[in-house]
Amino acid sequence: MGRGRRTMGGPLVIGALVVAVAGTGSGLYWFQPWKLWQDETVQEALPSAGTSAAPSAGVPSASPPPAAEPRTLASGDLISHEHATSGKVKLVRLADGSHVVRLENLDTSNGPDLRVWLTDAPVKEGQAGWHVFDDGAYVSLGKLKGNKGSQNYTVPADADPSRYTSVSIWCDRFDVSFGAAGLART
Repeated sequence: MGRGRRTMGGPLVIGALVVAVAGTGSGLYWFQPWKLWQDETVQEALPSAGTSAAPSAGVPSASPPPAAEPRTLASGDLISHEHATSGKVKLVRLADGSHVVRLENLDTSNGPDLRVWLTDAPVKEGQAGWHVFDDGAYVSLGKLKGNKGSQNYTVPADADPSRYTSVSIWCDRFDVSFGAAGLART
């Protein structure tokens, strides 16, 4: 009589499949490759005049002072780093004295955990510039609202904008710049 053939690979195959499925799931979560084909366009207007603080209580006012217009203090063109990136960056002082970083005509790839950083790092071309923005001082202005369009990012009141010389579209998950612009004072 023939004996049944016993396979020792059954538990190994199941274990390998579990590891493969877990690895694939982790990789998909970590890299989020589908974002490369998803564009988010955000079109925001520059905050206008009239956002200044109200006059102090108890002080008579004959007429309100004329509202100051937003003023561009510095600007620069985005260059590509890890991903093709283009557009213009402006550091703008608003009528109320607050500051925003404005991205105009932004066009970059979408990706996981993208942020807008105001930094003191020099903007370098090519791979030499991919990882420099977290080496010095930087302020995260928040998550990138969209990978295309024109958007505003508030600079925190306790951050001195004159201290920073560049803006990076920073992928916080992989510590790499998608693109950046040096800020030339106007």
